[in-house]
Amino acid sequence: MLIKVINPNTTSSMTATIGDCARAVVGPGTVVDAVSPAMGPVSIESHVDEALSVPGILAEIASGEAEGVDGYVIACFGDPGIDAARELAAGPVIGIAEAAMHAASFLGRGFSVVTTLGRTVGRAQDLANHYGFGRHCLGIHACDLPVLDLETDPDARKIVTEACRIAVETDGSDAVVLGCAGMADLCQHISAEIGVPVVDGVAAGTLFVQSLISLGLGTGKRGEFAAPPPKRYTGMLEGFSRPIPDP
Repeated sequence: MLIKVINPNTTSSMTATIGDCARAVVGPGTVVDAVSPAMGPVSIESHVDEALSVPGILAEIASGEAEGVDGYVIACFGDPGIDAARELAAGPVIGIAEAAMHAASFLGRGFSVVTTLGRTVGRAQDLANHYGFGRHCLGIHACDLPVLDLETDPDARKIVTEACRIAVETDGSDAVVLGCAGMADLCQHISAEIGVPVVDGVAAGTLFVQSLISLGLGTGKRGEFAAPPPKRYTGMLEGFSRPIPDP
């Protein structure tokens, strides 16, 4: 079984950490290929960043289909390009926000989300509502660390841990969802410190994809998520063109 974990930003050190966290949870015989797109932002912290990350994500899905990849994880908490990726992929595609919220909903009556910058709180709330977890999500808290500072700030672990502690105390939640793939390696440490389950969407998403593949399940292709119609694209997107059959 081959699972491709796509970090939609282009910071290779973060991709390496994400890959390690995904490989730590898979079973024997499952190979994890962690990649960053060839094009895109170095971190994703705005709607513009998300939008500009999508062509790179879709290029990785297209190459994965040619390489025989069985399923995909999109390792950014905004779940960018998830619907488009599901159109292109034969196997399952899961975003880490949806995966983490599903997992956390099994662990108690409600969960808190701890994300990076305050400007991403609204996006996280939109996703909770979109995925049907509005009543489970008791609060969304920002630790006000830029994404790349998760790797470089010596106090990052302490800052994120304290934000998780405050979230649990404020919301009365039973679990915490980490709202950034760059936090994936902090999960066990934070859980031990604050005494509640802490969910990393990279690990959860990887295991959900592995389970769906084992069950022989993928995205339904009967309607909305059928392969996109043949079409010509121009300019920088020319490589995404799909041949139009001769009449």
